[in-house]
Amino acid sequence: MIEYRSTQDITGPLMFVKVEHPVRYGEIVEITKENGEKVKGQVLEARSNIAVIQVFGSTINLNRNATIAFTGEPMLFGVSDEVLGKTFDGFGRPLDGSIIRAELKLNVNGEPINPFSRRPPNDFIETGISTIDVMNTLVRGQKLPIFSGAGLPHNDLAAQIARQANVKGENFAVVFAAVGITYDEAFFFRKDFERTGAIDRSVLFLNLANDPAIERLLTPRLALTVAEYLAFYKDMHVLVIITDMTNYAEALREISGARREIPGRRGYPGYMYTDFATIYERAGIVVGKKGSVTQIPILTMPSDDRTHPIPDLTGYITEGQIVISRELNRKNLYPAIDPLPSLSRLMNNGIGKNKTREDHKNVSNQLYAAYANGRDLRALASVVGEDSLTENDRKYLKFADLFENRFIAQGKNERRDIEKSLELGWELLSILPESELKKVKPEEIERYLRKYVKG
Repeated sequence: MIEYRSTQDITGPLMFVKVEHPVRYGEIVEITKENGEKVKGQVLEARSNIAVIQVFGSTINLNRNATIAFTGEPMLFGVSDEVLGKTFDGFGRPLDGSIIRAELKLNVNGEPINPFSRRPPNDFIETGISTIDVMNTLVRGQKLPIFSGAGLPHNDLAAQIARQANVKGENFAVVFAAVGITYDEAFFFRKDFERTGAIDRSVLFLNLANDPAIERLLTPRLALTVAEYLAFYKDMHVLVIITDMTNYAEALREISGARREIPGRRGYPGYMYTDFATIYERAGIVVGKKGSVTQIPILTMPSDDRTHPIPDLTGYITEGQIVISRELNRKNLYPAIDPLPSLSRLMNNGIGKNKTREDHKNVSNQLYAAYANGRDLRALASVVGEDSLTENDRKYLKFADLFENRFIAQGKNERRDIEKSLELGWELLSILPESELKKVKPEEIERYLRKYVKG
């Protein structure tokens, strides 16, 4: 290692050190304070013989007399089968104080997947949530974010998906990364995973709000490193849930400000799109490998604004979005997922005969159309009155109400398999006249609808 005592400046979590040898981006450094305390850091930038180092941990008692040793290596994380069932902090240290015997040490920044080596996602992941499985289907290797808002039940939904999701007949694991959460939220996630037994097939990374901002940039990368190990070395199908990407973006903005960079939209750095991509694009399936990495990043939209840079840039990189509605939440409906603005762009790849059921796509389209019509008529009825509507219109209003209360609404511990969800969809469609069911085939009506039609 090459050592220096040439610190030029310390600003927040950043050190500016004069160097006389070529320094690598992402290189890990070991910093020894004057009092002998040691902390690690990472090179963010090297220009004009000045290395910008991001300090992992507190900069208290850190001054220009500190010794900085450049290791010449990127940050590595030791992984093995022992990570399953473990809970780590945001820096990758086991919270129970145990030691992980590493089988491999992997670069936390990951290895980019060659686009030529990517296999298109085309297999269904069942979450047990009707509005996701039927109308916004999650597919192995997909990145499908959840757009939420402050005070909405995205944490409950994240925990429910983590304990319910599975791939039938395959080895399946969940890697859960909580970024910038409160102590109460961390306690909730740990207890929920332990109570339900989901911890046995899961790996948790918990970064608290009072931890250094730099940890928030590291936590998702550690989680994805573990996910890639389980997927591509152990042939498992891995679902990565990251909450909350808004806290990650705020940390990115804080570090950018400390680096005195020119801000972009709303003060966020101009490279935030590229930085998001280094996380989201680690989802996928590699040709010749049995495993897969699927991502559900969760973000809270500031002021419920979908045009805000965080959801806006996320939408450009990912393959759709699941939107939690404040209006539905006010009606005490859980999980309050609104199917109308929600979308899974890879849904068609993962449904149909021999995957879910041959009627899946048509049922989804018919439910969407009927609910959209019911919502429109609800707005009209509030103006002209329900008595002014036709008999068919009143049936659509009834359908919209029942769709929200029976299909969207679901218990926090209620798991519906895809068969049950599809049957529930057909039962609700039986409210409407057959002449209105134009998106399903006559043979599907004969096979699935008849048993719900009275008389």
